[in-house]
Amino acid sequence: MTDPTIGSLRVDGATLHYEVRGRGPLLLLIPGGAGGAAAFDGIADELAAAYTVATYDPRGMSRSTLDDPEAEQHVAEHADDALRMLELLSPGAPARVFGASSGAIAAVHLLTTHPERVERVVAHEPPMVEVLPDAAEHRALLARVRETFRTQGLMPAMAVLAEGLKKEGDTTEPKAEVELPPQAAARAEQTMANIPYFVGRIVPAFMAYAPDIHRLEALSDRLVLACGQDSRGELSYRPAAFLAERLGKELRHFPGGHIGLTTHPAEFGAQLDQVFRA
Repeated sequence: MTDPTIGSLRVDGATLHYEVRGRGPLLLLIPGGAGGAAAFDGIADELAAAYTVATYDPRGMSRSTLDDPEAEQHVAEHADDALRMLELLSPGAPARVFGASSGAIAAVHLLTTHPERVERVVAHEPPMVEVLPDAAEHRALLARVRETFRTQGLMPAMAVLAEGLKKEGDTTEPKAEVELPPQAAARAEQTMANIPYFVGRIVPAFMAYAPDIHRLEALSDRLVLACGQDSRGELSYRPAAFLAERLGKELRHFPGGHIGLTTHPAEFGAQLDQVFRA
């Protein structure tokens, strides 16, 4: 594994930790969930053979500190952080951008607000449930998650969220944990430390986000919507599938499920490279 060049970027209300590898056109990787820059350790070196690969911890996660630890979070602010990264690392040319889960929502907002800075966005399972015909049900789920987090704490709130994300009609108990590659297992402690912030601040803000679909229609040639091949039927799969049909675009399937980036890093990275070269 190549040691990245590490830096920090001052943005409004936060200081971002970022890492850069390789040389070539910029590829910005935006993590989702409770992950940070380390979520891309399994694919960054391989991609750095063709790109300048930049990864970072989103504000409030891992090594990216908030000026106000209690600050509410907003998609637009996180997308602006990505924009600042592009301005720092690719000031003269549009960049390729990949986002996973909540990071994909930030990437979509970046595309709709600053298309001149983006050559192509690959959005992997953005949980933009507001685009779905049954959005009201998912608003109710978010309300239950928030209230459970407030009154009962983290673990009960996570259980409510996990139940809401299951495949339609799935009444089975949760599957046994997938065995993670060594790098992913090693960073699990940091990921766990980020979970209270993720459930309490990121989930409510990001899953309530409604994209500008008309803008996406106009910019659809720069947008690749992607899902895990094992995610069919899960809530995290449905928004990208719905938007792909609405926009008349092919839905690209990546190895694994919602966290295929972590469970199938080599295959996932290879497919991401293929999509950006298409």
